[in-house]
Amino acid sequence: MSDTVPEQRLSDVDPADVVHTRIWREDAEADNPFATRAAYCRGYDVFGQMVGRARWVEMLFLLFRDDLPGDSALDAIEALAVALANPGPRDPSIHAAMCGGVGGSSAAASLIAALSVGAGRYRGARDVFDAMTAWRRCGTDIEAWLAHVRRDTCNDVEIWPAREHPAGFDPHGVSMTTPVKQLLGTLAGIANTPRLNWLTQHRQEMEAAIGFPLDISGVAAAALADLEFTPAEGEMLYLLLRLPGAAAHALEQEKLGYKRFPFYPVELEDDPANKEST
Repeated sequence: MSDTVPEQRLSDVDPADVVHTRIWREDAEADNPFATRAAYCRGYDVFGQMVGRARWVEMLFLLFRDDLPGDSALDAIEALAVALANPGPRDPSIHAAMCGGVGGSSAAASLIAALSVGAGRYRGARDVFDAMTAWRRCGTDIEAWLAHVRRDTCNDVEIWPAREHPAGFDPHGVSMTTPVKQLLGTLAGIANTPRLNWLTQHRQEMEAAIGFPLDISGVAAAALADLEFTPAEGEMLYLLLRLPGAAAHALEQEKLGYKRFPFYPVELEDDPANKEST
């Protein structure tokens, strides 16, 4: 893409009526000031220049960055998007969306359920935020990671429950799963960036030191940090990129109905069915 347009001049507009954004600009139709004639993202004409020519990941990057990165960065974020598109029914966020679908909830409610459950510190977006923060502080120094884990009690006042495991690692895992290993190798091969390359070479050493296997959130955090996203941006992207699977599974469960829904077994300590009728 090329031929960007200059930023819009707003000298004739009351500053109190202006939405201040570096991301987006709109020109109004001549006959309707409330309708958009042209929309620009970072100076690129979205409908006249980007649609039909730009990749989705290019639009994604431009929403967060002033300029587009090189092809390897675009390929890396696209590969990560494919990997995260559907965490699968085992994932709590997807199961939450499935519950919404089978219960007849609206589309928005099912997606909000997935976002809410997938936002936390167990394989969720906040885990990615924490891991990206750790990458910023510790870099590729294993001793720094160990010191960070030991002192990371998180005394900050925040809405999230306290961390119960090192960010980016699986607290219930025995060893690194095959998909996580494949994703790390693929992303490192595509991006050829410092954190991913170092993690590929020293992953086993780091896992032994931390005491837990690397999880998919940890690989995503390393990749997003290498692509120069901030922890807050990485958290947002992790939430966004996992929504397609939530949507698909919610729609599928809505069609299948509650009789074919995979409810987890519940053991009742005081089951009325086991009592003699009186």
